[in-house]
Amino acid sequence: MKKVAIVMGSKSDLEVVKGAKAILDEFEVENEMKILSAHRTPIEAAEFFSTAKENGFGVIICAAGKAAHLAGVAAGHTTLPVIGIPIKSSTLDGLDSLLSTVQMPPGVPVATVAIDGAKNAGLLAIQILALAEESTKNSSSLTEKLKKYKQNMADKIFLDNESLNK
Repeated sequence: MKKVAIVMGSKSDLEVVKGAKAILDEFEVENEMKILSAHRTPIEAAEFFSTAKENGFGVIICAAGKAAHLAGVAAGHTTLPVIGIPIKSSTLDGLDSLLSTVQMPPGVPVATVAIDGAKNAGLLAIQILALAEESTKNSSSLTEKLKKYKQNMADKIFLDNESLNK
């Protein structure tokens, strides 16, 4: 199975990014975390993103705040799916990060989750890898795990509803 790269623009993004790592670990999806800056380490970032596919990655998650160009830089250097996590910053409460991540030019797509939406970024990466797993006609263990995960969420709502009416 392919790995997921979790790349953050600075160490200050780590607390948010842990949500993506936690869900990937729960689903037993191999992942690696890195700190690379679109602005402060552009050469290293370009090198990592342009070689990610040949290095065994299947999806790249990028988290960045403020100008938040990291996901766009990644998407410009790879054919892999890129998922952006806009990080809430003190400047504009994360709106600046959201707009920087989601407003990509035609031909350079970045799937973008909510501000600080790391858990959903991890789940989206898992769903992408599950599709690839199914297309190879191998065991669809990720798909089965996703079905169980979603059923557990529904079961919790059913239990909450029952307890509400007691």
